[in-house]
Amino acid sequence: MKLVFDWNDFPLASSHLSGTGGRIRTELEDFQVLEQPAYLPSGNGDHTYIRLEKRGHTTKFVVDELHRQLRIPFKDFGVAGLKDRHAITTQWISIPSSFESKLTQFELPETRILEVTRHGNKLGMGHLRGNTFRLRVRGANPTAIQEATAILEHLRQTGIPNYFGSQRFGNTGGNAVRGLELVLNGRMKGPESISIKRFLISSLQSLLFNHNLRLRLERGIFQSVLLGDVAKKHETGGIFTVEDQVTDSARAMALEISSTAPLYGRKIMAAHSEALLLENEVLAMFDLNWQHFADRKGARRISRIKLEESSIEATEDGYWLEFSLPKGSFATTVLREIMKNNVDAPEDEETDE
Repeated sequence: MKLVFDWNDFPLASSHLSGTGGRIRTELEDFQVLEQPAYLPSGNGDHTYIRLEKRGHTTKFVVDELHRQLRIPFKDFGVAGLKDRHAITTQWISIPSSFESKLTQFELPETRILEVTRHGNKLGMGHLRGNTFRLRVRGANPTAIQEATAILEHLRQTGIPNYFGSQRFGNTGGNAVRGLELVLNGRMKGPESISIKRFLISSLQSLLFNHNLRLRLERGIFQSVLLGDVAKKHETGGIFTVEDQVTDSARAMALEISSTAPLYGRKIMAAHSEALLLENEVLAMFDLNWQHFADRKGARRISRIKLEESSIEATEDGYWLEFSLPKGSFATTVLREIMKNNVDAPEDEETDE
């Protein structure tokens, strides 16, 4: 099977509903991201928390500038997630409080410090609940509001497929292809660093996850669970193995639980029975087996996202759409359901995982 990522090859949860069409990212203001922290700073402690609004800058670029201008060591910075350049984004960054007085010297066009406070610990990667997106779609169908409303209501009932966005895989899936070369041959062309190799294998793991999800959608088991599935509770995050398929499928239909799919590795909770057969089938598509990922820790990722908060507002040529997603999920997966056209993000888009 050809290992190339193409959104058109992956089914939608709302494929029976017409999309709105349109385009995104016409202007920078069309894509806005507000980080939702896992906790708010207490106001006291040895770490200064800075809430920043950035226009057209990645998180890395702003951190690099703080380092250059204020001489803060890179190891002392804390961020909860990485944000895209092609957007207006708001997020927290932490630094040691000993550098707080220098913040008045910091100057960077299209960047505003909105709030400065303190907390007892350094901000860590993943210390966020998720992100709220406010996105403008331009050039949509005249009936876009009705179409988008119907799709959003359907997704509230079914959940959203938790695909990894196509930007994870590089141009035409090249990152995953190189990752496949690595795990099959143990080597690749070019003197790549260890960190690059890990990234490429991670891209392969992500694409295999997407194929697991694809099979579940194509076979009509997206809203249910299989015997032996490792399922996750949406409310508490607890995981368990499905032993009563009938009872747990009813819970899945009610969006109390969802199946998980593997980011293949040696330390993940094992599925069995029908679920394990499906996970092995995905590997076999690309002449892989579990042993190819023996040096990777691995993880499990939930197959569906609950759409709990969303709103839509008409404009003269389309609409504003607002919704929230948990960390590690991609806004483009939601836009793809609603627009039903090419919504691929720029290749350097970053995500919070």
